Amino acid sequence: MSELQKREARIERNTNETQIALSFGIDGAGESKQDSGVPFLDHMLDLFTRHGHFDLNVKAKGDIEIDYHHTVEDIGICLGHALREALGDKKGIKRYGNAFVPMDDALAQVVIDISNRPHLEYRAVYPSNVVGQFPTELVHEFLWKFALEARINLHVILHYGHNTHHMIEAIFKALGRALDEATTIDPRVKGVPSTKGVL
Repeated sequence: MSELQKREARIERNTNETQIALSFGIDGAGESKQDSGVPFLDHMLDLFTRHGHFDLNVKAKGDIEIDYHHTVEDIGICLGHALREALGDKKGIKRYGNAFVPMDDALAQVVIDISNRPHLEYRAVYPSNVVGQFPTELVHEFLWKFALEARINLHVILHYGHNTHHMIEAIFKALGRALDEATTIDPRVKGVPSTKGVL
C-alpha cells in the first residue's frame, strides 16, 4: 500500500428492499454518523466505529415496516464490501487481531484473521430474544454477512453475561478493537503477511 493511499471506500446498494449509502475509513478518528432506521444497530455501529478508531457514515432506508432483517443484513454486506475495498492489497497489515471487552456483567472476545477465507464462528447465547424492538438473532445475521463480504475469518465468543444489551455491546466494541489491530500497518511486515505471498 502506498503511504499516500487512503484506506477508505464508499459503497451504494439499492434493491427492492433497501437503499444504502455507506462510507468507511480504516484510518479514521472514530467519527460516526448513523441513520439506518434501526436505532439499536445505529448505537452498535457507533460503538464499533469509536472503539476501532474508524470513520463510518451510514444512510439507509429499508422495509422496516416489515421487520429489521433486510436492513441489518444489507448494512452488514455493505460494511464488509467497504472494508475489503478499503484494505486494498493488504500489504503491511498485522492481519490478526484479538480483543477482550468487558461491559459490566458481560465479557466478549473477538478474534479476526484477514485471510481472504470468509468464516464466522459465533458462540453467543442471550437471556432475551430482543433488545427493545431489535431481535438478537440479527446480530449473527449482521456479523455473518460482514465476514462473508469482507472475506475475513471472524470468531465471536461471548463468555458470559446476563444483560442482553450489555452482551451485544461488548461484542461490537470488541469487534472494533480487534479489527483495528488486524488492519494496523506494521512497518516490520514486508509485503503481505502470508507465507503464500498473497491474501
